[in-house]
Amino acid sequence: MAKPRVAVLGLGIMGGGMAGRLLSAGFPLSVYNRSRERSEPFSKAGALVGGSPREATARAEIVISMVADDAASREVWLGENGALAGVSSGSILIESSTLSVGWVKELAAFAAQRECELLDAPVTGTKPHAASGELFFMVGGSAAALGRAQEVLSILGREVLHLGPTGSGALVKLINNFLCGV
Repeated sequence: MAKPRVAVLGLGIMGGGMAGRLLSAGFPLSVYNRSRERSEPFSKAGALVGGSPREATARAEIVISMVADDAASREVWLGENGALAGVSSGSILIESSTLSVGWVKELAAFAAQRECELLDAPVTGTKPHAASGELFFMVGGSAAALGRAQEVLSILGREVLHLGPTGSGALVKLINNFLCGV
């Protein structure tokens, strides 16, 4: 059975490690990053580089975003050249950034308008964990969408914990960050 086509949006420390891991596991991959030079190593390794989030997601069945915050997430998903403008109906959208619960729920509503399902799946781990597939995913969203994304998430993480409906992953991640900060 063919592996699903994946797009990774955001190639910073974590997103870059995730993209590298997917490429090494043989997933057809497209990538996007605001700074195009971060995409070059992935292009050389066989990934399709999109000039916009819309281009990167045009052929993907699963889209993963790993960006800095709510503002960056809004920028990558929304607008004429945003990822949502390029996704196909039925795609699974995975937002792995650390975001507010309010924005995650709003993004899920936008995804539903495009007949896609959103999983909010923030992670714990650092650069070496992302590169070696040792992330821990805290997931909110439907069990059916999680089942469809499992093949991809299992390459990226040592554990995937389904916490409940949309927003649950974001909420637990924020609680985790608060407790670690205290």
